[in-house]
Formats: sequence, C-alpha cells, structure tokens
Amino acid sequence: MLSTVIVDELFVFLLAFTRIGAALMVLPGFGAATVSPRIRLLLSLMITAVVLPTVTPSLPAMPDSGLALAALLAGEVVVGLFIGYIARLLLTALEVAGTIIAFSSSLANASIFNPAAAEQSTIIATFLLLTAMLLIFVTDLHHLMLMAIVGSYDVFQPGAGLPVGDMAEVIARLVARSFVLGVELAAPFIVVAMVFQFSMGLIARLMPQLMIFFIAIPVQIMLGFVVLSITLSAILMVWLGTYQDGLSTFMAF
Repeated sequence: MLSTVIVDELFVFLLAFTRIGAALMVLPGFGAATVSPRIRLLLSLMITAVVLPTVTPSLPAMPDSGLALAALLAGEVVVGLFIGYIARLLLTALEVAGTIIAFSSSLANASIFNPAAAEQSTIIATFLLLTAMLLIFVTDLHHLMLMAIVGSYDVFQPGAGLPVGDMAEVIARLVARSFVLGVELAAPFIVVAMVFQFSMGLIARLMPQLMIFFIAIPVQIMLGFVVLSITLSAILMVWLGTYQDGLSTFMAF
C-alpha cells in the first residue's frame, strides 16, 4: 500500500514537472542560453514543489499502460512548450521594431551577439530586447509568466486531448500581431526616414556635385538616436502592456 502511494505521488510530481520544466526551457529569461541548465532544472523542481498542491486536483490518475503514460507526458511537454513560445513570440515585436529602426537609421550593418535570442542581430534590436528582459524582471512580469503556467491547467486539462487547431491559430495570430506591433512601434522612425530620404534626394538633385552620401549617413544616424531617445519610453510601455495582455490569456482562474 505504501509503495502504491509513493508511486502515485511521484506520478503527480512528474506530470506537473513535465509541463513546468518544458515551459521554463523556452520562457524569456529563464530559458536563455546563458542560464545554466542545472539552475534551470533546480528552479523547475522548486516551482513544481510549490505549485503542486494547486494543480493536483486538475491532474488525472496514472494510466495503466506505458504507452498511455508516454502520450500523457508528451502532451504536457507540448503544452509547456506552447506557453513558453507564446511568451517568447511576444518578444519578437521588439526585434522587428529594432530591425526596422536600424534600417531606417543606417545601422543595419552594426550587428552584435544577442544573448536573449542567442544569435546575431542589429545593435538596436539587441538593446531593445535586453531592456525588455530587464523590465520583465523589474516589473515582476516574470511572476505573471509563472502564474500563466499554473493557470494553463484550467485552459489545457491534462489528458483531455490537445486542441492542435486552436493552438496553431493562436500562434499564427500572435506572429502576425507581433509583426504589426513591431511596425507600429517603429512608425516614428519610418516617417522620419521617409522625410529625410526625400530631403536628401531633393538636395542631391539641386546640387549634383555634392557628395550627399558622406553628409547624409552621419546625420541620419544622429537623427535616429535622437528619435530613439524621445520614443524609447513609449515603445517599452506599449510593449509591456501587450506582453501582459498576452500572458493574461492563460489566467483563467
């Protein structure tokens, strides 16, 4: 009898750990390539132990066959990765905005390693992403990410089957929304760049002997930094609101 109780408790812990650990693998900040896997594993175990009494009523009984158990665990992994990628996709709006800002400011060739995305990106996009990561932890939005994982048990019941079509639609809509939001955040730079390019083209037509390229590039870079210093706070505030709304989708409780 004691062995049965221990096995049941281990199954419940393993089932909860599967979803939470999968989500922490890809969540912004927690799932960064610079974070040690041991720290991520230890954090997943501690979070599972804390939230286990809350999510236990939503967990099914242990299946009788190993195949059913594998299918159940695979479904939990998919749900955890889905939640983590939702949070990560919300960051792509700033990456799109930073790329557009870099192109409009003649800084597209100034690339640097982005630790948040673990790849090379423009210096403006890297700056925006790192600032966003800082704001997530300063404003305690990382608590909202963890609460979204717990709240997902009310949206995705373990063992009830995965709504694959709805999940694909959510991801598609989120990708489209992130791109649109990135363009909206970079709209002031697009307008300034269009006016600047039009002015430089007009000057080049009026004074063909003037080397407009050597004059325009430094001015365009300086103008980009000026506009960025003016609009940076508004860009980050709008993005934080969108990020919070996106995570609140799973806060059904």
